[in-house]
Amino acid sequence: MGLSVSAATAVVFLGLFVAAGAFYPAVANGAELVTDAQHDANDRALDQQNTDITVTNATYDADNDTLVVNATNEGSTALDLASVDLIADNTYLEANATVEGDGDTDVWLPGERARFEVDTAEEPDRATVVVDHGVRDGAAVEVI
Repeated sequence: MGLSVSAATAVVFLGLFVAAGAFYPAVANGAELVTDAQHDANDRALDQQNTDITVTNATYDADNDTLVVNATNEGSTALDLASVDLIADNTYLEANATVEGDGDTDVWLPGERARFEVDTAEEPDRATVVVDHGVRDGAAVEVI
């Protein structure tokens, strides 16, 4: 009787050891994914805090049906010009964007001025520039 109890106990502990060995990697991987997601969220929050733009002016040339919006990157984060959106009177517009007159770059560095130009037949009242992380600024459109 003594040997069978000892053998049964050894089998039970061996089974628990194998189960723990299978369970641990799953828990460790899950914890690692959660930690990585928290770091990514913190990085996005920091980028949002360091992002700031100011629309310096917005003009609409009624003769040419052209809207021109100038904005300055006043934050400390470089922005991807390809992900910047121009909205006029709640309408998304595909604008031709340049930074400091250079149409070949997609990087909008801190302190630089960007120009967004789009042809639109409708005279907008307000134009808004939206950049990464939802940071935005707008201005009333001056008709010239």
